[in-house]
Amino acid sequence: MKAIILAAWEGSRLRPLTNTIPKPMISIYGKTILEHNLESIYKYVNEITIVVKYKAEMIENYLWNNFKWVPINYHMQNDEKWTWAAIKWIESDFDLIILNWDSIFNKNDLKTILEYKWYWALVKQVANPEIYGIFKVDSENNIREIVEKPESYVWNLANLWVYKFNSSILEIVKHIPLSKRWEYEITDAINSYVNNYPLKAIEVKKEFIDVWYPWDILNANAHFLEKQKESDIKWDIEKWVTIKWTVTLWKWSILKAWTYIEWNVYIWENTSIWPNTYLRWNTVIWDNCKIWNAVEIKNCSIWNKTNVAHLSYIWDSVIWNHVNIWGWFISANVRHDNTNIKVMVKWKLVDSWLRKLWIIIWDNVKTGIKSYSMPWRIIENDSFTNPWEIIK
Repeated sequence: MKAIILAAWEGSRLRPLTNTIPKPMISIYGKTILEHNLESIYKYVNEITIVVKYKAEMIENYLWNNFKWVPINYHMQNDEKWTWAAIKWIESDFDLIILNWDSIFNKNDLKTILEYKWYWALVKQVANPEIYGIFKVDSENNIREIVEKPESYVWNLANLWVYKFNSSILEIVKHIPLSKRWEYEITDAINSYVNNYPLKAIEVKKEFIDVWYPWDILNANAHFLEKQKESDIKWDIEKWVTIKWTVTLWKWSILKAWTYIEWNVYIWENTSIWPNTYLRWNTVIWDNCKIWNAVEIKNCSIWNKTNVAHLSYIWDSVIWNHVNIWGWFISANVRHDNTNIKVMVKWKLVDSWLRKLWIIIWDNVKTGIKSYSMPWRIIENDSFTNPWEIIK
């Protein structure tokens, strides 16, 4: 069996995070989105093809030519619209697992369906079918048709973009015409396939994780952190450190005296947590970071080579690489009217469905001492704030 991973899109809803990194390379709980899904499928396939385009070299340089000894090759998508247009030029006589990289699926769910002998598409029952591609099925879950964003109710089984086809799908894709939107539509390919070959709808049993917007990174980390049942400490903890739930501490990292950890925290390599720091509630800190004296961090994802100086308070935030946050930096993460935080994404105001959300700080940012921030603000690459500045 061969796996095809669709990883060419840039992930524009995740900007500014994807300004400098392709979405599949965003890390969740110690692994990239790509790695999470490859971990679930590699035992079942003989070869992996990854369809790439946006910042393709970053993916290729990271994974190289194999994943745990399963060979990887890369297929560059051309300028034709719709990611599936790329698979027109892939050749294979094997059965195919085709997987979109937008979501992280439960390993046990994927194991069950990969061992299933029939051809299938992964689905989920949804309450709002009008925003999905919806499968119509018969009494034995055989797919009869897929309808994209139906205007009236046809069924409630949403397409999750994970499939097992026979190799005929590659020939079918070569001959589908452009749609009214001038795209090569997945619906046309699947409808042509089910007219000729059996395809069953298999419903996911476990929760899966969508990473569409920047704040989804926090939700995704929390999904894995909340499964930590005990601490995993691979390096150094000084005396008088308090751990109230669990912590994962990788090699060359240190928790210094009087650090206080509450709930689940994940700390990567070569990171130092200085005295009197308070880490809590689903925080992930990556490698080569320094969290200085008397800092409080809650529900954050803090990436590589970032320093957070003394007496700073950071909540519900995504902070990227090479950031210097100087002392007394304080965030506000709740609106005064106590309503959900709304965020401008692609010139459209999107409801995050979160009451608490603070800030994205992108690469190479420096904040002035005693800077403050209003709820949900973005500081772009290579920026700085002045001392005492309020980020509005």
